[in-house]
Formats: sequence, structure tokens, C-alpha cells
Amino acid sequence: MNNSLSVNVKLGVKSYLHRYLGILIGLFALCLVLSLNSSAFLTSANILNVLRQVSINAILAFGMTYAILIGGIDLSVGSVLALTGTIVTGLITRNMVPIPVAVGIGLILGLFLGVFNGVIIAKTGIPPFIVTLAMMQIARGLAYVYTNGQPIRITDGGFIGIGTGYLGPIPLPIIYTVVIFIVVSIMLNKTKFGRYVYALGGNKDAAIFSGIKIKNITIAVYALIGLLSAICGIVLSARMYSGQPTVGNGFELDAIAAVVLGGTSMSGGVGNLGGTLLGALVIGVLNNGLNLLNINSFWQLIIKGFVILLAVYVDSVKKKK
Repeated sequence: MNNSLSVNVKLGVKSYLHRYLGILIGLFALCLVLSLNSSAFLTSANILNVLRQVSINAILAFGMTYAILIGGIDLSVGSVLALTGTIVTGLITRNMVPIPVAVGIGLILGLFLGVFNGVIIAKTGIPPFIVTLAMMQIARGLAYVYTNGQPIRITDGGFIGIGTGYLGPIPLPIIYTVVIFIVVSIMLNKTKFGRYVYALGGNKDAAIFSGIKIKNITIAVYALIGLLSAICGIVLSARMYSGQPTVGNGFELDAIAAVVLGGTSMSGGVGNLGGTLLGALVIGVLNNGLNLLNINSFWQLIIKGFVILLAVYVDSVKKKK
């Protein structure tokens, strides 16, 4: 029995290393270069800081993985994040709504916006790119209207602790990321819903003939994305001590980059959340390293753009093979 377990563990580790070898090598090489050029990179404080910063992008990227797996995309995650964050902080500071109620309203709002995206995509046939691009503008505009373009400051320690608290030595955002990763991984790999997600992205016509209710799956996927975006909006607002209507610009690009770097195919049906998590780590380490090396923020945008381009190119080469 013990020998069988040992063999299974070795096979599992070998399969994991084979699947993620390329991105693991890239992550290791990036860490090596940064550690040689910055003495602050490998400090425990900086590593925790990287993981804390990665948490938001990772959670958004988990949802984006689902969208891309079904052959879609969601460009509205950053705006939904901003809107839910400002609404929750506004409810607490302006309307004196209890924190649990305000957080619940924020989560429901994110879920509703995700369902709205999913219904429009599923029922009208409008491409996800267009629908979520429209929602990106709508949600961002609502955030500006609600805040009048100004940050909503919050000093309530109970709320701030959601984003700045610790469980032992580990920041809470890292804990949230691990828990959410486990939940969405089980959903994708161990449930009928997850199998339907892969089936829809792999071959839509075959999924229809198999009796899969693809409209329901599409709505459920975008509802999940909206919920995860709302979680990120609440956590980030707590970390920043304010709900800011400008926050989240470009977050959708970082999430897409993490998904593609992690090996998920932009054509759908191929990918996994383990790769996405590694992709988010690469993006986070890259951002942190560029800041430690005092690289101009304008050049950082250029470098990240080339990283995304390289990731998509690698995906296209793999698809041809």
C-alpha cells in the first residue's frame, strides 16, 4: 500500500513538472536574474509583498481562465472591481451600513454584473469581447458617478483588516487566494460543470449535440468572474484604505497575460488553473523586479506588452504543432 502511494506521488510530481516545466524554468530564471541584481528581492518581507500583490491578479486570472476555456474573454474585470470596491466603502462610510451587509451587497453586485454579461452573450450571440468591453465602460462610469470622481476614504478597522490583516505571519490576501484556488480547481476538475466548461471550449457544436446547455454554462462562468472581481474589489479597497474609481485600469490585461503564460489556449478548451497560478506569479515577480530595479513605469508597460505578445505567440506555435 505504501509502495503504491509512493509510486502515485512520484508519478504525480513527474506529471506536474512535465506540464509546467517551461514556465517553472522561466520563473526560476527570472528570480535568479532579479536576485543577482537586487539584494532586496529574496528577503522574506519582499517575498510576502510579492505574494500579496499577486493575490489580486491571481484571483482575477482564475475567473479569466474559465472565460478563455469556453472560448470567451472578459475585459470588464478591472471596472467591476473598481465599482464594487467604491460601492462597499461608500455604504460603510456614507450610509453607516454594517460591514457584513455592505460586503454582501458588493458580492451580489459583482455576481449580478457577471450574470448580466453572461445573459447578453448567451442570449444575443454578441461576441464576449464586445459585451465585456461595453461593461468595462458602464461599470467604470458608474464608479465615477457614485464617487463623483473622488476616492472614498475609510477608516473602519474592521473593514481595513479584510485586506491588511494576517493569519499568523501570512497576509490574509494570500490565504484568500489559496482558498479560492482550491475551490475553483475542484469546480473545474472534479465536477460536471468543469467538464462542460472544457467541452464548450473544445467543440461547441459537439457540446450542443451532447445535450449540454451551453447558455447556462456561459452565464454561470461569467457570474463566477463577476463574483471573483467583486472579492478583489473589496480586498483591494481594504488594502488601500479607500474605494477608488480609477483602480483596476489594465488589470484585465495582467489577468489575460497570466492565463496565457500558464498555458491556457486562447482558442478555448485547453488549459488549467495550476498554470494560471504560475503565470500570475511570473507577472507579479516581473512587476516587483522592475520596481526594485527602478525601471521607469512607461518602460514597464512596454516590457509587459512584449511578455503578453510572446505568450500569445508561444500559444499559437503550440496550437499549430
